[in-house]
Amino acid sequence: MNLFELTRALVDIDSTTGHEKSVADYLFAHLLPLAAKYGAHLDRQSAEPGRDNLFLPFGDPHVTLSTHMDTVPPFFSSREDSTHIHGRGSCDAKGIIAAMITAAESLLAGGTRNFALLFVVGEERSSIGAITAAASPRGSRFLINGEPTENQLALGSKGALRYELVSRGKLAHSAYPQLGHSAIHSLLDALQEIRAFPLPSDPVLGPSTLNVGTISGGRAPNVIADEARSEIMFRLVGDPASTRAAVARIAATFKIEAREVLFCPAVHLSPLLDLPTTVVAFTTDIPSFDGSWGQPFLIGPGSIHVAHTAEERIPKSELTSAVDIYARMVRQLLTTGAPPA
Repeated sequence: MNLFELTRALVDIDSTTGHEKSVADYLFAHLLPLAAKYGAHLDRQSAEPGRDNLFLPFGDPHVTLSTHMDTVPPFFSSREDSTHIHGRGSCDAKGIIAAMITAAESLLAGGTRNFALLFVVGEERSSIGAITAAASPRGSRFLINGEPTENQLALGSKGALRYELVSRGKLAHSAYPQLGHSAIHSLLDALQEIRAFPLPSDPVLGPSTLNVGTISGGRAPNVIADEARSEIMFRLVGDPASTRAAVARIAATFKIEAREVLFCPAVHLSPLLDLPTTVVAFTTDIPSFDGSWGQPFLIGPGSIHVAHTAEERIPKSELTSAVDIYARMVRQLLTTGAPPA
């Protein structure tokens, strides 16, 4: 099965987060002959019942190629034209899985050993797969993490801080608002303040940003709302302390609840070889590995701008180039390691 065929086969398996079993089973069966050919042991590592990471080392795993098997919803199957493969997960990150496997086959055929493949579950939600892998390190000194960066090596990625905001009010007839208290009004006032306070900036990663992702609440146009909710996410580039303090202060002022749902720190990364570089605003599994699988690098084919969309696709040219890039990185890291930061 060639690179494009494997990409399409993976895309055609629904592996929405929490439902990775089918794609893990497929990959396990696909990788078993490769493991047997080179005397390697293919390991399933349980992150949760029915949700397994896959780990395949060839010798001592000094360098690990890793990405995730899950995708965001909704699932839609693959199609192909002369320049792209389309479908959910084509660039995030099933094309990357295919490129890493193809790179591994090339490295092994050329006599290279002491590297590994690691495919994890749950990156799109909680990073449970990476967290599970971090608890069982295998001696890897370098981690090449695959995400769609258009084959540019990321020098850093922004962090994430997510809150659920809940406002409570008092029901009343909307003709007599003085008899109630609008939870929606309080929530909107709090959101206005949250949008206004300054956020940290970084010379490499750029400015932090805020997205008000969801707002819900109320019962009817003629009823004063007794509850309203919002989910917000900061993409942070610095210490979260000032942002957390500001959210807590505003929540107290407007008497709303602010529950922190997720925190993922920003990361700074290193260059390697002559690869072009970029900075990304999205979060990855790298913070959840917490250095346990070695110094991280972040690179992969495809554009984040079409990931998670109905137009998700991956250029065939970038897929092909990624195979060579991953192989070069593995050889470089095995031979001389990473340059000083």
